[in-house]
Amino acid sequence: MLIKVYGSAVFGVDASKITVEVNIDKGVGYHLVGLPDNAIKESSYRIAAALKNNGYQLPGKKITINLAPADLRKEGSAYDLTLAIGILVASGQIKAEEVDKYIIMGELSLDGGLQSIKGALSIAVKAREEGFKGFFLPIQNVKEAAIVDGLEVYGIENITQVIDFFEGRGAINPTIINTREEFYKNLDFPDLDFSDVKGQESIKRCMEIAAAGGHNIILIGPPGSGKTMLAKRLPSILPPMTLKEALETTKIHSVAGKIKDAGLMSQRPFRSPHHTASSVSLVGGGSYPQPGEISLSHNGVLFLDELPEFKREVLEVMRQPLEDREVTISRAKFTITYPSSFMLVASMNPSPSGYFNDPDAPVRSSPMEMQRYLSKISGPLLDRIDIHVEVTPVPFEKLTETRKGESSLEIRNRVTSAREIQSKRFEAMDNIHYNAQMGSKLVREYCELEPSSLELLKNAMEKLNLSARAYDRILKVSRTIADLEASEKVQSVHVAEAIQYRSLDRDGWLG
Repeated sequence: MLIKVYGSAVFGVDASKITVEVNIDKGVGYHLVGLPDNAIKESSYRIAAALKNNGYQLPGKKITINLAPADLRKEGSAYDLTLAIGILVASGQIKAEEVDKYIIMGELSLDGGLQSIKGALSIAVKAREEGFKGFFLPIQNVKEAAIVDGLEVYGIENITQVIDFFEGRGAINPTIINTREEFYKNLDFPDLDFSDVKGQESIKRCMEIAAAGGHNIILIGPPGSGKTMLAKRLPSILPPMTLKEALETTKIHSVAGKIKDAGLMSQRPFRSPHHTASSVSLVGGGSYPQPGEISLSHNGVLFLDELPEFKREVLEVMRQPLEDREVTISRAKFTITYPSSFMLVASMNPSPSGYFNDPDAPVRSSPMEMQRYLSKISGPLLDRIDIHVEVTPVPFEKLTETRKGESSLEIRNRVTSAREIQSKRFEAMDNIHYNAQMGSKLVREYCELEPSSLELLKNAMEKLNLSARAYDRILKVSRTIADLEASEKVQSVHVAEAIQYRSLDRDGWLG
């Protein structure tokens, strides 16, 4: 007997329908075709044990299973439940007249229980697009899949619940989630607050500008100056995520299996990989491509602490994603694109010893050591970082102050107002939402300078020997400073402040 059941495969952040054709005939054998990986090939052992432990059996006949389309590689153990239900129906052990109206996915334990799967949200989106009535999946993943409206989503704990459902012996209620209600319910304010930071008013100003325009920023300062503390508080001043951003972010984390028992993500991600990270872990890829840290930071912050400690080749692979805000992974038979629109926040010591130009420093680095240290970061990568700022240690008097500084909420309100100005400015454009995303054409259009401002910038370019890309960065930052002041025009004072935020372009840093 031949029957068809349906599963799904995830490629990138999107899913594709997989038709599982099960044919049982005379003979003996278990044949699984359609480019399955080892995890799927091993499924027969899990299925046999799960069926036997729940009162069913793997038929002692010739079982042929085709995963169509046959030229598309399938991976993972999430097809166990799909195959098991297909075998039970094809062998006549259960009746399931409407089995072809549902997507069925889940990894089986030997006792018939179900383990979580990856990409549940992407699969649910595709199931609705394909017109399926419902989606059976492990209960651990039900919250993320139930975000999708117009689809019956059933969270199940054991294979017997699915069997009973199709045979009419037991009712399972679909999980229903009000997406907007869930989103706003979890839209809590971050725990870390800028009011905890003593002093550092000028650095807070830089962080505010970076957040308002979505600019990449690098903090340069000696150990203990507060670089990490400041970076970790940046998400608290970013505008709250929109529902669209939340869905995009949840989709990526779902594909990577990072959702756990949560539903819709409503906090901007903050990722901080260790400096020993490989280029694959940072950008994504592998034999079976998975999103890397830069994609998991989508709509949030990627913090690279001690930037020169990262391998140079690892940092270089970030150049294209920083510019294009997406990363493309190419293999011989397919190409996958992951979104990677994130804010890069980097920190570094000014020298190997950590103390640059400090006459009282206990350890000084030689010029050769300085050159070797700073050469780990390429000029083109630094050109893609809009704001360079020096962080100095906080004086004792500031550390002992009892008065709290400005709260993150107050800063966030100003940042949100500036972002609203930018949203209106770019409302007619696709994929442009804030100043850091402007291309050269938009920079010329929206960052037009008065003669005095132009002369000021010209002098700075000549003295600092800045590249054309750095010129665009200064204009973008100037535009953001003007937006924070609700100024329609970019004025000299805005340009002058933006020029200050190019510390690493000055003599004595990178030569």
